[in-house]
Amino acid sequence: MFKSPLVSGVEKQEWSKATDKAKEAACSAGEMASHAASAIGGVARQATSNIGQRADDLTATAGRKIEELGDRLGRQAPHSGVLGDASQSVARSIHAGGEYVNNAKLSGMAEDVTQLVRRNPISAILIAIGIGVIVGRKAGS
Repeated sequence: MFKSPLVSGVEKQEWSKATDKAKEAACSAGEMASHAASAIGGVARQATSNIGQRADDLTATAGRKIEELGDRLGRQAPHSGVLGDASQSVARSIHAGGEYVNNAKLSGMAEDVTQLVRRNPISAILIAIGIGVIVGRKAGS
């Protein structure tokens, strides 16, 4: 049948209600998406933090083991004479290196390297090139 181009008042009210409901649904969906994105961001930040903390913990453990190695070497190596002086110096250096690794952890060492590169950029580039050449030769072998 043919309908009049004029829409009845009842149909207008129903259309208006449907439009309002659609707007509410879209708003709710947007809010839900925002909350989901926020939650995902929080989980990602936590995961990143956990990975960084785990890396720091593993580095600290390695540092403690290096310290122990230095201590053990210091106890077992000769203590007198030229050989004793040299071995005790090596033991102290190993212990100090382990102490640095234990205290600085991976994040602190990364900051130290960044500062070192900023202070000595040309030397850092030359060292990087040298390491690249060595790795390239070893990989080619």
